[in-house]
Amino acid sequence: MVARLAVLSYHTSPLAQPGTGDGGGMNVYVRELSSALGRLGHEVDVYTRRDNTQVRDTVAVEPGFRVHYVTAGPARVLTRDELPDFVGEFTDSVATHFRCAGAPDAIHANYWLSGLAGHRLKHDLNIPLIMTFHTLERVKAETFAEESEDRAFQEAAIFACADAVLASCEGEAEQFVRYYNAEPSRVHVVPLGVEHAFFAPGYRPQARRALGIDPETTMLLFVGRLQALKGVDVALETLIELRERGRDAMLAIIGGPSGPDGRETLAALHRRVAQAGVIRNVHFVAPQAHQLLSTWMRAADVMLVPSRSESFGLVALESSACGTPVVASAVGGLMTLVDPGVTGFLVAERDACVWADAVEVVLEPEQATAMSNAAVLLARPYTWRSAGQSLAALTERLALSGLVRC
Repeated sequence: MVARLAVLSYHTSPLAQPGTGDGGGMNVYVRELSSALGRLGHEVDVYTRRDNTQVRDTVAVEPGFRVHYVTAGPARVLTRDELPDFVGEFTDSVATHFRCAGAPDAIHANYWLSGLAGHRLKHDLNIPLIMTFHTLERVKAETFAEESEDRAFQEAAIFACADAVLASCEGEAEQFVRYYNAEPSRVHVVPLGVEHAFFAPGYRPQARRALGIDPETTMLLFVGRLQALKGVDVALETLIELRERGRDAMLAIIGGPSGPDGRETLAALHRRVAQAGVIRNVHFVAPQAHQLLSTWMRAADVMLVPSRSESFGLVALESSACGTPVVASAVGGLMTLVDPGVTGFLVAERDACVWADAVEVVLEPEQATAMSNAAVLLARPYTWRSAGQSLAALTERLALSGLVRC
């Protein structure tokens, strides 16, 4: 069966640069999964809100994969507080497109705002709803400040009505049941993938030469949006601690400010760099095209992923595919992607001394080689093709069954 899937990505386009604004792992997820489905012969139409006047109504990305820019509110980037105001208009426009072009076999909504649209479209047009949340309010609140009681309420309503909810790993599936009383039979584990054509082992000295980085220094790497949730401050403090211990180390921070606290996070990093006297040892790098990140990952000795909350942790998986060990927070999907003592370490504390201790173990020559090899093997089974096959099979099953009722 050729599946026709409508993918909702209301607040950010899959073609946007990850690491800027609201762009991150979700952009990569929607783009790569849609691409994989297209290559498998299915038809995927992604709907996203138009946030500038320079894009065409429809962009044909590749055979079977199109992105539609829907007018909903002003054609500019909206603040987080403004985004919910235009979900209704977005939903109406997508419904009109369905009526003109034909209804899809299923809707796949990404993030809770898209879920609001998907929830209504399901009932208005009797189309199965598949949901990927990416982040959840109640899960984030466990390790970080709560943002919105209303968001948690809306997420619970979507859980109650979605015909299928995708989890990236068993740990995330358990969170769905624990925090939102999700029906286990409707939760499906579909791991994310890696584009192994880009993210693969390579020769570190050559990667360093390409980036102009000293081949003798210890290189730490952080990749992600600059916001408090991602914990970039811990990466910086780890670098400072290692230098205080006498290690010649540097840190590359790849990403841009994101969210309401993004600019203050960046400013605080610059202040701390100056205060600690490590200006020459910290490289702030603009967000990179996804396929170019692999060079940075191959150049690094260690990838740091100090997130306070992480549903999956795609950066950790891509780093592992490049043969770079990962030191990460012991949260969410990162606990699936890092095998402690084998491919890197998981750290429960946010103490830079503990992080530096873990990094120093990884840097021991014998450990570094063994962990690099193990990391590549861990990442190898994760492919977008496999994720696409799982989603297509699920879409076919839902097309043959009755809809879940609220």
